[in-house]
Amino acid sequence: MAYDADVIVIGAGLAGLTAVAELVDAGRKVILLDQEPEQSMGGQAFWSFGGLFFVDSPEQRRLRIRDSHALALQDWMGTAAFDRPEDHWPRRWAKAYVDFAAGEKRAWLHGQGVRFFPVVGWAERGGYGATGHGNSVPRFHITWGTGPGLIEPFVRRVRAGAARGLVELRFRHRVTGLSRSAGAVDTVTGEILEPSDAERGRASSRTVTGAFELRAQAVIVTTGGIGGNHDLVRANWPERLGSPPERMVSGVPAHVDGEMLGITEEAGARLINRDRMWHYTEGLRNWNPVWDNHGIRVLPGPSSLWLDARGRRLPVPLFPGFDTLGTLEHIMRTGYDHTWFVLDRKIIGKEFALSGSEQNPDLTGKSVRDVIGRARADVPGPVKAFMDHGVDFVVEKDLGALVRGMNALTKEPLIDEAALRREIVARDREILNPFTKDLQVTAIRGARRFLGDRLIRTAAPHRILDPKAGPLIAVRLSILTRKTLGGLETDLSSRVLSEGGDPLPGVYAAGEAAGFGGGGVHGYRSLEGTFLGGCLFSGRTAGRAAAKAVG
Repeated sequence: MAYDADVIVIGAGLAGLTAVAELVDAGRKVILLDQEPEQSMGGQAFWSFGGLFFVDSPEQRRLRIRDSHALALQDWMGTAAFDRPEDHWPRRWAKAYVDFAAGEKRAWLHGQGVRFFPVVGWAERGGYGATGHGNSVPRFHITWGTGPGLIEPFVRRVRAGAARGLVELRFRHRVTGLSRSAGAVDTVTGEILEPSDAERGRASSRTVTGAFELRAQAVIVTTGGIGGNHDLVRANWPERLGSPPERMVSGVPAHVDGEMLGITEEAGARLINRDRMWHYTEGLRNWNPVWDNHGIRVLPGPSSLWLDARGRRLPVPLFPGFDTLGTLEHIMRTGYDHTWFVLDRKIIGKEFALSGSEQNPDLTGKSVRDVIGRARADVPGPVKAFMDHGVDFVVEKDLGALVRGMNALTKEPLIDEAALRREIVARDREILNPFTKDLQVTAIRGARRFLGDRLIRTAAPHRILDPKAGPLIAVRLSILTRKTLGGLETDLSSRVLSEGGDPLPGVYAAGEAAGFGGGGVHGYRSLEGTFLGGCLFSGRTAGRAAAKAVG
């Protein structure tokens, strides 16, 4: 029986596009399958902020950030906390990825026309000691053009391959099975869905109009994780993170459902670290949603007062931007699934950014003028839109009215005005002195020693109750589903492994489906800026390895 292509790639997100681009460079014939319409090409990377993890980059050096491979590897391993037998390949992938991030990654992307915003962000700051979780230095590099700017060269390379006759783009093809002949997995079967003109990210029709069967020497699975399937998220929720939340918002569309992981597992693949996942604690309900239950993440600076559902301040070091999963664990043990930021106009104008390409039109549109305009604005336009229209925002001139507004947003009035006033007044007393026992105030002052934070990410220390800094603002935060950290176990060639540890013949995996490499390259936690880069690195690896194998 003849092959329809050398390689079939399942999933047209960033990892899949990267794999196809590498296969085209090697002269291989490829069929790219995706259940969504062509206008969704690029997958979740399109909606991203475009954050990338680099080590000792020119941007870092210009800002006098002293980074190194050794420091980055120390941070990665301290954050991942690998402790399982199945972490053998994830640990090796972690070392390889840090090598990539400290080596050719930036030059490889730069050579394809990708550029970067000059100010480096400092995400996941940790706070537990040198060998614990977190980035010791700023490493979050924003792509100029955000997610669309990052996927553009790979879309271009794939379309060039199609023009050369090397790539067949088959959208609206939903894979339902993988099977073997002559010992190798070489047959992909599935359903053809009716054409759809649904806009990117919106739900598309699931009406079946036909079936397909295709054969190739190799299959690469790049279909993402489970973040859009809340039932599956809850089913895999680890006990260490407390009880799963009853109410969550979705950082990804519903079609990010994990179905292909189960299909690949049925074909003989080993799926590991199912309980490792990455969900954000600073989710907002999008006032202008693209998909159902659409959530947007706040990218906060360090100054907002973070309170649990009853108005109690979160413990050290659970400050905004320091430890995502540590904060998630704490929240889920409070008995409630929401928290609050309490801040003022001065803080929100300087420190609030919203994740996503559509929430950052200046960066996405590559407009220097608009970036300068945002830096000069009292409150950036997208943030102001949430203040005006978002259901999670309360804006008032005095604390009493603020508390009444906060209590109106919940099933029962949980916030006590007198207790919250005591907490804020105590914090404000600490801010007036350069010496303090309040470690969040210390963190704010430390952040402002970094030029990037002082310029655009951290407000000057001031009293929250100072009328000149007002009005007061409260923001209700929900759990936002996002990434799967476990996945299909792969070796360093992206070959999918079976339960016995041997390669599953003919099958490769990349991106979130492979836990971004090895079945869990991040371990228990992420350093941020590592998801898109993981798609790039594992997709490139899978494409090159498959091209060599079928050559």
